[in-house]
Amino acid sequence: MTAPASTPLTPYATLLGFTRYVDRTGPTKATFVGGLRKQRASRSGFNPHGPFVKALKADIAFHTGGTHLAGVVDVVKPRWRPLYQALVPGATAWLHSLGDPAALDLAHTRDALAMLGDLPVKINPHFGVRHADGRAEAVRLHFDEIPPSDESVLATLHLMARHMDAVLPHAEPVLVDVRRGQAHRMPSDAKPDHATAEADEELSAWASG
Repeated sequence: MTAPASTPLTPYATLLGFTRYVDRTGPTKATFVGGLRKQRASRSGFNPHGPFVKALKADIAFHTGGTHLAGVVDVVKPRWRPLYQALVPGATAWLHSLGDPAALDLAHTRDALAMLGDLPVKINPHFGVRHADGRAEAVRLHFDEIPPSDESVLATLHLMARHMDAVLPHAEPVLVDVRRGQAHRMPSDAKPDHATAEADEELSAWASG
């Protein structure tokens, strides 16, 4: 079941939080959930990636092939420059891997609120990419220093795929590991029922954590 993003429910789990949760083991999972609950209650937390995402989207929308990404390092606050310097090369490499900038367009995605049991989960790609041949991709970015595990990649892609009708119809879910410039797509040999069951098991553990 997918609810419109405007539904007056504050999602407890986001794709980012869920991905980081899956990558943890044992007692650290419960500790991680507890920390997120405190952060949510205090409404604390700051996202330093906003200008970076805006620059990447501008390069796609205006077919500039990375010039906005190259310039954003110089306009962010000095404290964030080392982070941006670590992110830009990989993001630029991924952007170039998409081919001719003139053959790309930015596609609008919508957030969806999925109810998995009693747990609301916000499905929120960063943006969409539409190719000249008609293909579309809903892109979620992974910024962490540690690469996403195979389990978290598969769980994230399946969550996006299950609600793609609401997010960006007929699009393929893609998780981009920004620091390494690597795009993760659904494996051709993935077994949807098995992967979905694993994702649901993780979400159930998340809800009770």
